[in-house]
Amino acid sequence: MELSVRKDREAVIVSVAGRLDTLSAPEFQSRMEQLLEEGALNLVLDLAAVEYVSSAGLRSILVTAKKARNQGGAATCCTLQPMVRQVFDVAGFTRMVQVFDSLNDALLAQQP
Repeated sequence: MELSVRKDREAVIVSVAGRLDTLSAPEFQSRMEQLLEEGALNLVLDLAAVEYVSSAGLRSILVTAKKARNQGGAATCCTLQPMVRQVFDVAGFTRMVQVFDSLNDALLAQQP
C-alpha cells in the first residue's frame, strides 16, 4: 500500500494505492490518526488506485471516520473501483461512510 497526502481547499486528500488489507490496515490507520492529531478535520480518502479492501481495511476506514466525526470533522471516500465498491455495498459500508463518485464531488461536500 502507498499513501500520498495533499491539502486542497478545506480538506486533506489521502490517495491510497494497492491493497488495504490485514497487513496494510494498521499502517493506514496509524497515518490517519497522525493526520487527525495534526489538525486535519476533513479527510477525503481517494481510493481510485485501491485494488482490494478486506474487512480489516474497512474497519480502519470506519475507525478513521468515527475519529474525524468525534473531532468535528468528517472522513469521506471517493472514486472506488467496481470491486471495492461491491465490497463496500455488501458490507453495508455505504450507509456508514459517505462515498462519492469523484474527487471533486467529495471536495465540494467538505466546503463549509
